[in-house]
Amino acid sequence: MDKVFASAAEAVADIPDGSSLAVGGFGLVGIPEALINALLEQGATDLEVVSNNCGTNGFGLGVLLAAHRIRRTISSYVGANEEFARQYLSGELEVELTPQGTLAERMRAGGAGIPAFFTPAGVGTQVAEGGLPLRYDGAGGVAVASPPKETREFDGVTYVLERGIVTDYALVHAWKGDRYGNLVYRASARNFNPPAAAAGRITIAQVEHLVEPGELDPDQVHTPGIQVQRVVQVGKVDVGIENRTVRA
Repeated sequence: MDKVFASAAEAVADIPDGSSLAVGGFGLVGIPEALINALLEQGATDLEVVSNNCGTNGFGLGVLLAAHRIRRTISSYVGANEEFARQYLSGELEVELTPQGTLAERMRAGGAGIPAFFTPAGVGTQVAEGGLPLRYDGAGGVAVASPPKETREFDGVTYVLERGIVTDYALVHAWKGDRYGNLVYRASARNFNPPAAAAGRITIAQVEHLVEPGELDPDQVHTPGIQVQRVVQVGKVDVGIENRTVRA
């Protein structure tokens, strides 16, 4: 029952090339930075990443992206990550852009054993009708486009079928965790971490505070230990500012 690993390096040591990863976080908040950096040092490549965004330049998933370790990503937001945009437009990276709420629900559904669901998000757009560029050819053309998805009408409203997401591994960040893997997130760092934790077959959590079983109020647990296989204590995490705006 004790799921604690001595270091982030040990926790990610067996992640092989070609793995799929669900990764929590939003912008700079709730990022499992220690696990990502350990994976960078470990050397796994040809990864498929499912995350709201692919980090920023030099931080989070951005370090794996810069090292060309990521083959494909399912994301909602490119943001200010210039390397992400460059790799996508040059044909080096395959990108499946997904509405943000749909992405969260796809991970949650996968973790709940739900293979697919219908949603109105994306109906009438290329999300449902197909044609979104998944990969460019490096010369301005589209090498691979998204296929059309099934739609169905319920009570006079059209919905599109979206598949649940299950990944080989998940990397998440939590404020507190116990040795059984029960996790508590803090404030906005909760974001995509719960659905990412649910989606992984093997979920690895970095926690700021490691507590003993019984110290967490069961009513306050956000991710139950049954969804977490490995826990690493990383200490307090400082959150940066993605876009600093100050007066001249």
